[in-house]
Amino acid sequence: MPRQKRNSSILQTARERLAGLKRFPAEPDFGAALTVAAYETEINGYAADENSYNQDLAALDDKQNRLDARQDSLNDLNQRIQAAVKAQFGSDSSEYELVGGTRRSERKKPVRKPTGGSIPSK
Repeated sequence: MPRQKRNSSILQTARERLAGLKRFPAEPDFGAALTVAAYETEINGYAADENSYNQDLAALDDKQNRLDARQDSLNDLNQRIQAAVKAQFGSDSSEYELVGGTRRSERKKPVRKPTGGSIPSK
């Protein structure tokens, strides 16, 4: 499942406000700290950072998909190697145990519970 990309409602609001400010017949004077140019620069900087972040997420999703595929391939190879050792050396061999198998002679024997007949009385 792909990671959630960022889509900022604050950025959308800022773009709408900037478009409104640019429609003013004369540039408004809000003081030295609040200029339309500084506002536009901040909006564009944030948008660039957000785009970069979303591209990084897409690259990470792709890398995760490739890693998952390789993991599945390695798991298949693990099973095939163990089966090949079992076929060549047998399921009760020490070689089979060395590659992670449980020797047949070391498996627990199933314990059967008595069926629900009559309970012996004393």
